[in-house]
Amino acid sequence: MAIDTQETQQPSDTYVQSFARGLSVIRAFGPQRPQMTLSEVAAACGLTRAGARRILLTLAHLGYVAMDDRKFALTPRILELGYSYLSATPLWDLALPYMEEVAETTRESCSVSVLDGTDVVYILRLSTHKVMSINLSVGSRLPAWVTSMGRVLLAGLPPADQDRVLAASDIRALTPHTVTDLAKLKRILAQVRTDGYACVVQELEPGLQSVAVPVVDRAGRVIGAMNVSGHANRFSRDAMLDAFLPPLRRAAEQIDQALRRR
Repeated sequence: MAIDTQETQQPSDTYVQSFARGLSVIRAFGPQRPQMTLSEVAAACGLTRAGARRILLTLAHLGYVAMDDRKFALTPRILELGYSYLSATPLWDLALPYMEEVAETTRESCSVSVLDGTDVVYILRLSTHKVMSINLSVGSRLPAWVTSMGRVLLAGLPPADQDRVLAASDIRALTPHTVTDLAKLKRILAQVRTDGYACVVQELEPGLQSVAVPVVDRAGRVIGAMNVSGHANRFSRDAMLDAFLPPLRRAAEQIDQALRRR
């Protein structure tokens, strides 16, 4: 019998459990589970069949879920939820023209992300060609500690917040080049803060390398990161920095100025 695991996780009387369960149902759908039966939804979310049914029927009534041959799937209307965040994020509409210049200059993929928990979340991406074994798009998540954009964002945090994120991260070797020693990671982040950029070479995935710079708001806070990524067999680390860092810094400065004018 499925159990509602969130029963014991209610932090206060301000916590709306039914709303949280509805969000868990939405998040249960994805590339590996684009369609699910009622029983599959209940199992994926740790809900009873009756609880899952009520949530699915509510989402269907609102137009966010459709059913076909006893299988449920999200509808395009679900994109409204993500668009609400993107349209309210200044970076989303300001950064794109400057990213296009970077992608055209470097002929490599350019992305912008923000920090969410222990991950970076992509909010913009211009892909010139596939450089990773996984497909990255808006909404994709990667661990912050081992990515160039993540290290830029972590370097911009106050020390206590940085320590908290690192402590919660799943730090492990992803390639033979991955830095997993916590003390060394902290030294790298300190250097990133000093240098104003992060460079990661084949730590996340073999053959992948990237360089990232911060995007700051009018108060000087790091609110995002922008990177260029490419294959390690096309550029050495130094050649990558020579080719990618100047256009990235120019674009970041232009975005910073645009943010200050808003």
